Formats: sequence, C-alpha cells, structure tokens
Amino acid sequence: MNAASSFLDLIDIGKTYPGVNALADVSLSVSPGETIGLVGENGAGKSTLMKILGGVTAPSQGTIRVDGADRSEMTVAGATKAGIAFVHQELNLFENLDVAANIYIGREPRKGWGLIDEKMLHDKVRPLLQRLGADFPSDALVGDLSLAQRQLVEIAKALSLDARLVIMDEPTSSLTATETNRLLDVIADLRANGVSVIFISHRLQEVERCADRVIVLRDGKIVGRLARGEIKHDAMIRLMIGRDLKSLYVPPSRAPGETVLEIDALRTTAFPAKDVNLSLRAGEILGLAGLVGAGRTEMARAVFGIDRRLNGKINLGGRTAEIASPRDAIHSGLYLIPEDRKLCGILLDFTIAENISLPDLPRYAWASILQGDAEARNAEQQKDRLRIRAPTVTTRTGTLSGGNQQKVVLAKWLSMRPRVILFDEPTRGIDVGAKGEIYELMRRLADSGVAILMISSDMEEVIGVSDRIAVMHEGAIAGFLNRGEFSEDRVLQLAVGKAAS
Repeated sequence: MNAASSFLDLIDIGKTYPGVNALADVSLSVSPGETIGLVGENGAGKSTLMKILGGVTAPSQGTIRVDGADRSEMTVAGATKAGIAFVHQELNLFENLDVAANIYIGREPRKGWGLIDEKMLHDKVRPLLQRLGADFPSDALVGDLSLAQRQLVEIAKALSLDARLVIMDEPTSSLTATETNRLLDVIADLRANGVSVIFISHRLQEVERCADRVIVLRDGKIVGRLARGEIKHDAMIRLMIGRDLKSLYVPPSRAPGETVLEIDALRTTAFPAKDVNLSLRAGEILGLAGLVGAGRTEMARAVFGIDRRLNGKINLGGRTAEIASPRDAIHSGLYLIPEDRKLCGILLDFTIAENISLPDLPRYAWASILQGDAEARNAEQQKDRLRIRAPTVTTRTGTLSGGNQQKVVLAKWLSMRPRVILFDEPTRGIDVGAKGEIYELMRRLADSGVAILMISSDMEEVIGVSDRIAVMHEGAIAGFLNRGEFSEDRVLQLAVGKAAS
C-alpha cells in the first residue's frame, strides 16, 4: 500500500540527543489493514521512533500527519485519540489485580454511584481472551499468571482500545510456539478487519510470516524497504548488519577434549519416569534442542541444583559431584546462564560491577569488608574482555540493552574460572548483531577448554553454533546428531519422538 491511502505518516523525522543523532530523515506511512515489520539491531532507532509516534518523545524535526492533518509532535492523549495502541516488551501490569481490571484500568464501565460494573467488565474481557486463545479466565489474578500469559493480557489490553494501529514490540519473546502461532493468527484477523500492525521483532521468521512490507533501520536511518515478495530472512539480516548470517557462526579451532560432564539416569519432577543421559566434552558446544515442554530447562535447573533431582548422578571430571544446591554447582565450577536473565540472572538495580562480583563476594573482601577497588578492577577487565557497552562499571545494569545484560550474566561466571556452562536460550530477546557477539564469546570459551551445553529453541542457532546436537522428547534424550548429520528435518523428527532418518 502507498502513502496515498495512508491514515498516518511520519515525514522526515529526526531526533537528536546531546552528542547522539538517534534518528535522521525517517519517513514511514501506515495504511489501513497492513502489517509493517520494523527490524534493526538494538540502538538502530526503533524504540525512539515508536516513542515519537506514541507521544512519549517529541521529534527534533519532521512532521506527523494523521488523517491529513499535520502536527509537529504527537502527545500521548493524541496518539490514543488517533487510535494508536502499544504492546510493550516490558510488561506494565498490576500483579495484585485480576486480568479484567488490568485490561480496563482507568476505563472501567460504571453503574450507579460511580461504582465499577464488575459484570459488564468481565463480559467485555472474555471475548478478547477467547480471541487470543487464552487458557485463563478474566478473574484470574495477574500475579498467578506465567510470563507468557501476562504477555497475552498486554495484547488483550491493546485490542480493547479498538485501535486503528497496534504497535507490537517483541510480543512473542515470552510465548510458546503454539501461543506465537495464535498471535500471528490474531494479527491476520486484525488486518482482515482493517486494523494496522507495526510488528517489531528479532525473530525474523515471524516477521517473514506476517509482514506485508518490512522497514529496516540501522544507525537511526532507514537502510532498506522490502515489499512482500522481497521479505526473506537473509535479506533482512544483510540490511540490518551489513553482512550475511553465516558470518555470525564461528567454527571450532580444535577438537574436543576429554569428557567433563556426565549426566547419568537423571530424573526431574517434570518427568519422573524418564531418564536423561548425556555427556559433554571439554571444548565442545553441545546444542540441546526439543519442543517447548520437552524438559530441557527442567533438566538444566536440576543439574545446577535449583530443582530437586528424583534420581541420577552428575559426574564432573570423572568424579561424582554432590550437587544439592546452586552453591554446590558453583563450587564445582558448573554455572548456569538462565532462560530469563532479568528474573534469574541479574539484579537490574545493581551496577555492572555489583552483579559481576555477587557470586564470589569473599574474593573482593578483606576482613569481611568489601573492597570496592578490587571489585571495580575485575569488572573493568570483564567489561573490556566481553566488550560490554556501557559508560562505566558503575552503570545500572537495567539500563543496558539485552545483549549487554547477557554479557554481564556471563561476566560474573567468567570471573570464577568455569569448567562447564549451561546456556539456556542464550540469545532470547537479543538482536542479530549482539547474537553474533554471544556466539563468538561461546566459541572462545569452548576453544579455551570450557564445556558448553546450549539449550535453544532457535533451530538456526542450534545448527549454526553446535558441534553436536542432542534432542529431547518428553523428558528424555531422543537422539544425538554429529555435525555432518545436522538438518532441520532430523532435529524435528527426534523432537516429536520419531527416529531420525
């Protein structure tokens, strides 16, 4: 669709901060009933552009045109009046309220004496949840919902506004494959009903599936526009980072060494009747694939001592490791990069230096008093080693991009000489360029002799990064693949319980 049929136009938008040109001459038109994929690395300008569109930030230059009327900037109230709704990556929900109250917060239907009409409220919310295929009721307490379920509540909130344009910022980052498919169906339904969608995602396969056209930002400028027939995964990556995808994967520089980790007949509470058996060698990256719910994360948590093991032994370096808690695992040189770094991997309000030193505080103390100079020196070394992009090591970790937060999680373990690292979804919510840096770090660790078990739901990542692949199905290892045997079909056959052919 072209600008002639658009109801919203951003014309030559620019945004300058002191010393930073965040956006330059960005023009974007939105027509009724189209889905626009907006892609780019972290820092490319996507968030700044959407803040301008939502009235949160005023542009330094340019024009915003709504239904033919020009304005120099948008207000939050003006964006809402124009029919623009946001689904933010960072959830903005009240855990002590139920689903219906969160969706209509500040817009509740009223009855006599100004009281909230609870019946009408829930009657309005139920069809929204049904539309999303939600498996929880409108009166469920948000604090009791999973991360994926809370994401659906945010989407339902946007749909409740009867918006003309819904902006979705990484809406599938916490969703399962089934929930993601349902959301893509919802986007198709919105499009069929004349509602436009701006879909921002690092999951380029989803952009390829749902977008009518794609706009690529890099360094605050539009570097490419792809029509429907041109939207290809590799084409988007080339525009985003200026090079091909294959350049992100670093091959091993040496053969794996001796077996470092052996998991023998391990059983978890998730699959009490199934055994997990696998081994991992020094200098090897073993990819662990499988469908959501196959038991991969549960296995990693049990190995690290977070969850109780029902049965099984863990051998490290040929000796039985008595791991009953994360403290035991850490003392054994076995570390976990968790699936949800913000919930389990870092403290967002702590500085980079504080996060890095936290697991090993006695190392930085004298007479039980923390020595800030020693803590800062180590943090500076890790910051340089991992190329953590931040002004100083006293920067609050919550202000960093997802890729740099992940580097901080890794930095705290690298300070402690790891033997084995379990990576659970190492690049979730990270842009393509930062993914390449994480892959490079993993390969450098493996080449130095560290054994790595990488759990990933990204098939491309599993095949591109791994030296060997193990596939889980319903709580047990369904099979192993060596590098010469890698293919999506073989991994998927094992993942659904079929023998690889």
